[in-house]
Amino acid sequence: MSGPIYSMPSEKNNDATVRAALTQHLKGIWRYGLSLSGRADVADDLAQATCVRALERVHQVTSDRRLDAWFMTICRSIWLNELRSQTIRRAQSLDAEPGLELIAQDLDTETNYFATEVFTEVMALPEAQREVVILVYVQGYTYRETAEIMEVPIGTVMSRLHAARGKLQALDGKMGQVEAGQ
Repeated sequence: MSGPIYSMPSEKNNDATVRAALTQHLKGIWRYGLSLSGRADVADDLAQATCVRALERVHQVTSDRRLDAWFMTICRSIWLNELRSQTIRRAQSLDAEPGLELIAQDLDTETNYFATEVFTEVMALPEAQREVVILVYVQGYTYRETAEIMEVPIGTVMSRLHAARGKLQALDGKMGQVEAGQ
């Protein structure tokens, strides 16, 4: 989900603009935090820390900056700093926290079941692949924007997406069956 580019005519307006953008993108920040951590409580903490850091650094905002991408960069930075401080950096899969509300009330049972299955499979991907899948396919960032958020070359983003697609290929067959009403 791409957001608009906000223009700030003066530094006094930066604070109000950043606050408005945080409100607009808070769910996306939380989802990204969940994709990084696999836990709702950690995603809550990451979203809150992202908001605080963005407000502390409102002076860094320029008129050509996409604030939503900036928020994702902040969130990722906080997450990596937390991992480094705990010295538990790992490339293993995460199990989704039990009890997460993944079911949409307005969708049919079959669609919700499939969405839960897809989410479980995405969360089982290695962290680097999972992060790229969430940023590109859920948040809607371009490959270039994703590369900037993750501070990696665009080729790395493409490679990680390719590897993730290969691991999720089994779901493609299931998706086709669901779409065909089988």
